[in-house]
Amino acid sequence: MSFLKNITTAAAMALMVGLVPAPGTAETPTDVLVIANRIDDITTLDPAESFEFAGSDVSRNIYSKLVNFDPMNLDAGYQPELAASWDVSEDGKTITFTMKEGLKFASGNPIRAEDAAWSLQRAVKLNKTPSFILTQFGFTPENVEQMIRADGNKVIITTDKQYATSFVLNCLTATIGGILDKEVVMQHEVDGDMGNAWLKTNSAGSGPYKLVTWKPNETVVLETNPNWWGPEPAMKRVIVRHVAESATQRLLLERGDIDVARNLNPQDVAGLEGAPGIAIDSELRGRIMYIAVNQKHPILSKPEVRQAIKYLIDYQGMQDSFLKGQYVIHQNFLPATYLGAVDENPFSLDIEKAKELLAQAGVGPFEIEAGVREAQERLEIAQSLQNTFAQAGITLKLTVGTGKQILGRYRARDLDMYIGAWGPDYPDPHTNAGTFAYNPDNRDEAKLTGLLAWRNAWDTDGLTPKVEAAVIEKDRDLRAQMYRDIQAEFRAKSPFGIMFQRIEQTGRRDNVQNLSLGGAITAVSYWPVTK
Repeated sequence: MSFLKNITTAAAMALMVGLVPAPGTAETPTDVLVIANRIDDITTLDPAESFEFAGSDVSRNIYSKLVNFDPMNLDAGYQPELAASWDVSEDGKTITFTMKEGLKFASGNPIRAEDAAWSLQRAVKLNKTPSFILTQFGFTPENVEQMIRADGNKVIITTDKQYATSFVLNCLTATIGGILDKEVVMQHEVDGDMGNAWLKTNSAGSGPYKLVTWKPNETVVLETNPNWWGPEPAMKRVIVRHVAESATQRLLLERGDIDVARNLNPQDVAGLEGAPGIAIDSELRGRIMYIAVNQKHPILSKPEVRQAIKYLIDYQGMQDSFLKGQYVIHQNFLPATYLGAVDENPFSLDIEKAKELLAQAGVGPFEIEAGVREAQERLEIAQSLQNTFAQAGITLKLTVGTGKQILGRYRARDLDMYIGAWGPDYPDPHTNAGTFAYNPDNRDEAKLTGLLAWRNAWDTDGLTPKVEAAVIEKDRDLRAQMYRDIQAEFRAKSPFGIMFQRIEQTGRRDNVQNLSLGGAITAVSYWPVTK
């Protein structure tokens, strides 16, 4: 059975969602950026809770951080943003940030060291999904006010042990590092939630934009922050429309009704090549496409079955057909360009090999439920898997839903198999090693939902202490080798089938310039854009 939507024409679909205006409509205004993107994965815009791709894009543009990346020079790495400078103690455990003077939030309130320390403390205390990015440094709700504190115009962060300074700073560039206006947020506190409910649909930041509205599965609208201290953005307003279908995005781009199309499939990219007024950009991103099987399942927890599924994936066939130009085969959890990344891809479609492994496990035909988000390329991947798995006697029952629906069940350990993607949270190898191959507490009640190993109930078969050792190793070359070794073990015994790394092909009107997609850090910057 096909789970793809049955539409007669792209125009018909566009009319259904009300996005195609009457013929002759002018192009978008010169100071407004209109983007078509899949944004149904957004569940909240609170930086202490937001942990999805589209939500990270929004947060990147409305919240500043102590340190951040220059979108026009990503190779330079993290740079001072709200912090003017920092110093590291002799024992390597304490970083003292000196705040810049005279900066303001969108509300007009001054940005204080107190706001920065409180924002990070709050993220730890709320203990939402991305909190592990901070709690991995030994911060807990009970000790965080002592370990992260303000002293005058300084923010003092003390970790539980010495880490590479670059690792700590890279983590602070993640979405969870967004600095909030404490005074505004606490005016909206309800029942001790530290403003969490309010911040789901509102903003209290100091970035180049502020949130106007977010309508789930419809639009995100941003407008410029009058108190932004940087160069005034040329785009006074940014509108991101949820448009799920590639064909519809293409039609809107051709008509000039949008400036950027973020989710074009290879067929529509090919159709736009050479089209007047349109440019296509290709950029290697950090996003990894993978499948994973739940280790609570009595059959899927068998080592031979875990390996068998990796031989039931038609990597080459998918790369060369419906994923052409947009994904490249990649079977390791570290994206290319990261420290310790490897290019070893030992698996290929081998039905007989898979059958042998299943026989060794002593299992016959069985059925499992696979969850997949309602996005075109993921549905096509799911259908390919459904076909190849069936050849080895495994029936995939596909459950299709919105990003929020499927992610909710995945994080609750409620799916036999998950088909999805993972993007790095900061530009350090621990960002992926610390979630794919790290799980210090596999109990249900631990609720370590930010860790993919935990979501799949996998205790990592001894990789957790190796990940812990790699993250504190100071020698760069030795650290890189440790990650290469971890990935070799991971390929051999994990319940994950890593399949592809993303190449994002973006269609844009050729008058749109300086749109930064963020490379491997994956967050988009709107404020440098001009038309």
